[in-house]
Amino acid sequence: MADWTIGLSTGCCWKENIFDCLEDIRAYDFEVIEICSHPGHLDYHDLPFVRRTASMVRSLGFKAHSLHAPFAETIDITSLDESARRAAAQELMKAAEAAAILETKYFIVHPGPEKTAFSEHERISRLQNAVGALDQIRHRCNSLGVELVLENMLPHLFAGRTENLIWIMKALTNADVGICLDTGHAQLGCNLPEIMELSAACLRLVHASDNHGTWDDHLPPGDGKIDWSPVIRQLLDIHYDGALIVEVANFEDRRSTLKRASRGREHLRHIGTALEPSMPGIRCGS
Repeated sequence: MADWTIGLSTGCCWKENIFDCLEDIRAYDFEVIEICSHPGHLDYHDLPFVRRTASMVRSLGFKAHSLHAPFAETIDITSLDESARRAAAQELMKAAEAAAILETKYFIVHPGPEKTAFSEHERISRLQNAVGALDQIRHRCNSLGVELVLENMLPHLFAGRTENLIWIMKALTNADVGICLDTGHAQLGCNLPEIMELSAACLRLVHASDNHGTWDDHLPPGDGKIDWSPVIRQLLDIHYDGALIVEVANFEDRRSTLKRASRGREHLRHIGTALEPSMPGIRCGS
């Protein structure tokens, strides 16, 4: 039996101030959101602004399920430069404070750099550096009442390799760190079933995103090449009880973007109902 919530990432409106898009997102019957931390969308350094955002989220009847941590080449917790690594960890911990103010359950982090082409020796050093930084971030998240969750990255990136992500998870000194499965990233890496199986015990969140197999298109579920029936079936088989967060790109305009996101949500609900006709239903709310 499954009773999954289907929410929406506000990353579909990352070019806009979050205040300008929340009412429209609510109008499309999304009650649960993952909040994007792009500075032009939500400036997590501006804590009074974050508090006003939290107030608006509550007033509109939303549940802020998660905050996606910032990511950029300059935010590299695996860096071989200690000062750069320390600055990256501090940046992520600052964003974790915003996650706590927003009362999110999860804080989602890319556990590797937005870079490629490392030697094997450097890869090992970077893995060790990632674990050290993530242990600090996890400790800070715990003190804030937010759970740290690591996302599988694009396959050409450091933590897009399943073995690197699993190595990091096993090396962390505490077991209270989860995994966020990005279906689009895994599809491009041709390892979607594998990473679902390997992460089953610690899977906390699913980014439901589709693509055509070449680029990270961030299409709504059903608009790309992912066969969602076996994905949903595998989630049922591992007794996944978290949320599905629809993660789509910004298309022609906000309304068309939200229409497509809504269609993706309905696609997931339709498949879930077909696979589990007796279940209470895959919900769009909290």
